[in-house]
Amino acid sequence: MPDTQTEPLLTSLAHGGGCGCKIAPNVLADILSEMPLVAGNTNLIVDAATSDDAAVYRVNDTTALVATTDFFTPIVDDPHTFGRIAATNALSDVFAMGATPIFCLAIVGMPIGKISNDTIRAILAGGQSVAETAGAPIAGGHSIDAAEPIYGLVAMGLVHPDKLLLNSGAKAGDVLVLGKPLGVGIYSAALKRGIIEDADYAEMIASTTRLNTPGSDLAGMAGVHAATDVTGFGLLGHLSEMCRGAGLGGVIEADRVPVFAGARRLAEAGVKTGASGRNWDSVKESVRLERTLSDSELDILCDPQTSGGLLISCSPDAVDRVLAAFARHGHTDAAVVGRMESAKAGVRVV
Repeated sequence: MPDTQTEPLLTSLAHGGGCGCKIAPNVLADILSEMPLVAGNTNLIVDAATSDDAAVYRVNDTTALVATTDFFTPIVDDPHTFGRIAATNALSDVFAMGATPIFCLAIVGMPIGKISNDTIRAILAGGQSVAETAGAPIAGGHSIDAAEPIYGLVAMGLVHPDKLLLNSGAKAGDVLVLGKPLGVGIYSAALKRGIIEDADYAEMIASTTRLNTPGSDLAGMAGVHAATDVTGFGLLGHLSEMCRGAGLGGVIEADRVPVFAGARRLAEAGVKTGASGRNWDSVKESVRLERTLSDSELDILCDPQTSGGLLISCSPDAVDRVLAAFARHGHTDAAVVGRMESAKAGVRVV
């Protein structure tokens, strides 16, 4: 068994990291194109048809069960922090549906013999600490000996069926609010290259370990019509899914999108992930650029976010209440980034 002082860095054992290792959306769509959708169960009120954040099963008239899973390879080298980020990211899909988490199961794949038991134990402890903070203890799970380190959760939550937040419920004229700045993928790329500054690393960790708890408060709030979380497909990718679900167009006001200052600086220096290009290839046919964007600005809009922010579609008169809900939960960088419009499903960047 390797010594914790001499074993390889976690990120060196993975070909990608965080949500940047997700299968590109166009490739995933092709893989799933001939898979039949679930039919015949009226209690399964959300399935894969709208690419929503979780599946939802109606238990009774007042309770629905939200179920989701998310896991990935290391985005950082510190094992405890990796566990915290992975757990925060997995729980985000529950919050994005407006639900309250109740318990989790762990998904663990580790290269036994390449990293120590102490390292694996620290990863699990990091995830457990976040799950318990969210009120959703890890009740069990499954583990395998894998070529790359993989960790994540199956997360369960409860919500009233009438308060469920879907990614398909946006209405024309809605305002779009983003809960966290963009740039996590760029930071993770800089980390792997050994060029990230201490302040930027601290900023990345603070964001990726901040639970998207505002989602529970936004469920049932008057004027809040739709929600999703921005993760591996980037802002343009996840907004495109929201547009397809609602049959509407989306508008991103590029100058209003919050971006970590360090990530913008790194992007302008050419730092990016391989996933940002794949994300752009997946959406470019449905995205219209109505202003000139530099390569770095486009990379930021396609940057894969690990444990990214919630994207909320709400009526204009609900914006102040939505921003106040984000602020109550410590999401002080939440900002209006665009709007929904009556148009063919697609995204305009202005």
